[in-house]
Amino acid sequence: MSGRVVDAVSRQPLEYVAVMNINEPLSKTVTDQYGNFHLVSSSDSASLLVSYIGYQATTVHTRSANSNSITIPLQQDIVNLKDIVVLQSNNATKFSTLSKIDLNLKPVRNTQELFRLVPGLFIAQHAGGGKAEQIFLRGFDCDHGTDVQVSVDGMPVNMVSHAHGQGYADAHFIIPETVNSIDFAGGPYYAQQGNLNTAGYVTFSTYKNIQQSRIQSEAGSFNTLRTLAMIDLLKKNKDKQSAYIAAEMNYTDGPTISKQYFRRYNVFGKYNLSISNDISLSVSASSFSSNWDASGQVPDRAVNNGTIGRFGSIDPSEGGNTERHNANLKLAYRFANGTVWENQAYFSRYSFNLYSNFTFFLNDPVNGDEIQQAENRNIAGYLSKLSTQYFFNKWQLRSFYGTGVRYDATTGSKLSHVVKRQFLNEIQQGNIKETNAYAFMQQQWSHGKWLIDAGVRFDYFNFDYFNQLTVLQNPAQSKTIVSPKLNIQYSLHDKVQLYARYGKGFHSNDTRVVTANNGKEILPAAYGTDIGMIAKPTDHLFINVAAWLLHLNQEFVYVGDEGITVPGGKTTRAGIDIIARYQFSKKIFANINFNITKARAVGEAKGADYIPLAPLMTSTGGLFYKNAIGLNGSITYRYIKNRPANEDNSIVAKGYFLAEASLNYTMPEYEIGLAVENIFNVKWNEAQFATESRLKDEAIPVDELHYTPGTPFFARLKLAVFF
Repeated sequence: MSGRVVDAVSRQPLEYVAVMNINEPLSKTVTDQYGNFHLVSSSDSASLLVSYIGYQATTVHTRSANSNSITIPLQQDIVNLKDIVVLQSNNATKFSTLSKIDLNLKPVRNTQELFRLVPGLFIAQHAGGGKAEQIFLRGFDCDHGTDVQVSVDGMPVNMVSHAHGQGYADAHFIIPETVNSIDFAGGPYYAQQGNLNTAGYVTFSTYKNIQQSRIQSEAGSFNTLRTLAMIDLLKKNKDKQSAYIAAEMNYTDGPTISKQYFRRYNVFGKYNLSISNDISLSVSASSFSSNWDASGQVPDRAVNNGTIGRFGSIDPSEGGNTERHNANLKLAYRFANGTVWENQAYFSRYSFNLYSNFTFFLNDPVNGDEIQQAENRNIAGYLSKLSTQYFFNKWQLRSFYGTGVRYDATTGSKLSHVVKRQFLNEIQQGNIKETNAYAFMQQQWSHGKWLIDAGVRFDYFNFDYFNQLTVLQNPAQSKTIVSPKLNIQYSLHDKVQLYARYGKGFHSNDTRVVTANNGKEILPAAYGTDIGMIAKPTDHLFINVAAWLLHLNQEFVYVGDEGITVPGGKTTRAGIDIIARYQFSKKIFANINFNITKARAVGEAKGADYIPLAPLMTSTGGLFYKNAIGLNGSITYRYIKNRPANEDNSIVAKGYFLAEASLNYTMPEYEIGLAVENIFNVKWNEAQFATESRLKDEAIPVDELHYTPGTPFFARLKLAVFF
């Protein structure tokens, strides 16, 4: 039995829809990213129960003779946790379903909120919205993405060997309203996820089709303005072809005394064509540019002694500009037996220019320590993937095979000493060429209550760095790594599922580190294991509990802010993650995510083995009132506990508890909304670091906490018109 499930209005293919043969409860499956499903039945007719969160469940009676051509449209409905089904399917099914719930209950307003939907993931911004966010996940300070892989529509967001930091993931080119679903998971257990997938991965998928066009305007505190337009370009015959374009403009002065003059412009367009019943084409393109001023991090002592206020600045000449332009093409062919062959090619043109001053007058008492980090980059990539499934007696086998390549080439990757953005001297400058070729195989066997998912991934890297400041050049380096994965699920019954996972992952080191160290520790490996439970004890309660352990091997870290390489030791992290969703009534929902982690350096003396900035305890949650028409609202919180800022915990990064609220009045033709951040006007530190610095009038440096102050009470009004 084969078919396709789509949104009844937009004709958007629906992924991870549960399809079950009512007459044969063990005959069940989920749809793929194209909305296709394929299942086996012992008779030539079946009654298919089709259910998906946020849609009305439906029953379809079909025969095998005509099921290959059947298209099942689902009508949107209010979210109901009763529609969640505990199935023996891959990990992505669970988390994508959760993201659909969260996106439905609390539509996001910016890319930062997209990340905050990921359970257990925290972010910190320390350049007024201009830089990629600092990411925290599973006991990792991932910097700007070193240990979490981020992608959108299969195109990588992370920048390897970046001027500012390894794995730099600036996702600000994503317009949040274009995001249809988020797939995310912790740990290195997934054969299709490669470099940087140690703490976890996050994948954003944009809409293929949109239901309606919209024009939206927002205005808020600190002279904050945002305008958005999403236009449906082809309203008819969307099963054949569809297209839409989205554009947004953001501006804010920010809460700092020195205005940020932050500007960001985004444009995104997507076109889809069904060349035939079996061949589909998707083409998307986007353009993003941003520029800003920043007040930088402030030292505790300067605020405490009254030299500056919390929102003041030691060096207000920080800031920068960046832009990224992307093209993404996917071509998929579906064979008669349900096998799907996908081919994807992408290209990105990127530039980055950042001015920062972390140590003030530590190294240069006269001019100060301001630095410039800059690069220009081209990224090209290709992926070919084959997905198929077979039925052997009562066993179902899903197979995934893929091979691909990614090539990064930078020019003028540099670190310079500047004063008030005026050049003084070069510290480092060169061109980087980094190639990653890879292949993976993943096999899923499911039968009765069991699902076994085994995979292996092969990665080859070539690193080449041309240093423009020296005559002597280090030779290019190459390295391969093999990463096995194993996931086992057992369903006690249709309400409880147990699982165990084991996997090896890795993140590559910066090309400048690799060549400087003659290939030593090029691809530090991570070994992880999870043991967990998914339970749906009642129709309106969903719980996921996982205990996990992860070990990361020795690595050498390139410190982009100083242009030096420092050794990092082995580390071990262990923790417990809890995810819960509950529906009180048809319109009232609650969620909570709770994470406890212990992170330690291996081989260091007790008391000096803390991992700086590793989260110890985090939690997010909220209450939501959801109405199809009329009033909608939510009140949410996020909490992070105090944590060590240095190795001996003598400097502490301060935790915080923040509350937010939103209220919207929604009608078919328009929506009016009010959103308030930091309701109680809490004084909190966003980005925090233990830094040794010296102020202009200081004789000796001081090692203490430096931070960017978190946004105070912030209110924003929204008006959206739909057509």
